[in-house]
Amino acid sequence: MDNVLAFGAASGQAGRVDALFLMIAGIGGFFFFLTQGMLIYFAVKYRRRVPGRDNDTPAITGNPLLEFLWILIPSLVVVAIFYYGWRVYTDQRIPYAGETEVHVTGKQWMFEVKYPDGRTAINEIRVPAGMPVKFLLSATDVLHGFYLPDFRVKMDMIPGRVTTLWVQPERPGSYQIYCTVYCGTGHSNMLAQLIVMPQTEYAEWLERGGREGGEAGGKEPLHARGERVVKGAGCLSCHAVDGKGKIGPNFRGLFGSTVPLEGGTSVTADEEFLRESITDPGAKVVKGYPNVMPTYKASMPPDDVRAVVEYLKTLK
Repeated sequence: MDNVLAFGAASGQAGRVDALFLMIAGIGGFFFFLTQGMLIYFAVKYRRRVPGRDNDTPAITGNPLLEFLWILIPSLVVVAIFYYGWRVYTDQRIPYAGETEVHVTGKQWMFEVKYPDGRTAINEIRVPAGMPVKFLLSATDVLHGFYLPDFRVKMDMIPGRVTTLWVQPERPGSYQIYCTVYCGTGHSNMLAQLIVMPQTEYAEWLERGGREGGEAGGKEPLHARGERVVKGAGCLSCHAVDGKGKIGPNFRGLFGSTVPLEGGTSVTADEEFLRESITDPGAKVVKGYPNVMPTYKASMPPDDVRAVVEYLKTLK
């Protein structure tokens, strides 16, 4: 029953969850129509037909067989649902041997990803298809939620604790990750992508050191790459390109402007200021905004930082 009607399931685990819900819905629907059908049947069959008719009901005190059956049958149904649900639950909680471990830290308002070999990323997780993956989840500030709807799994990310979640992706593709715990004003924009790659492509990606390759990638304009990085790194959760700024300053018109800082000083938003604001955001805090931006020094490669700066320069 792993692929019952699929419903967009990206793994065998998700297919089993769908099958469990279909089974419960089917059993519930059967008994609903059975009981309501009998109710309608008896209401019609024993309705009052003639005024003044004797409406006294027969003195039935009980039926041992019926009472036994209506206790036995629901009990067996509940036990069957519990057993199948328990099997599905244990299948989701006990990882297979040889899983790939990925550390994911939730913070306002992004998912910071660290691989065992030292690679890092923001709001993007790449894993091989057909191999089990174990997520080690934590948070640095408040409660967050790590939710993969296409895999039917969700786990809280708790400050000071490490929770675990595992999946075995079967279908290559890109799958959305949501934060399911309200974590502040940028909660709705706290999104990430789980990219499931065929094993050969994943191996090639590892050989490149976790970087995108190919001829098209080399021809990508620097500002276009910066725009892609800004959207993928969760920058737009706190900053706006058009309209009113959110938690951080508005990007449009920022480059070249005079920026007031906490303490009464000001600075010109040149290339160095933008670079420093990405890698060491606490060095110069813009007046009127909280000092809550995390550093991207370890998680964003220098080439991506330069690309982001070039993109910001285009927002006049």
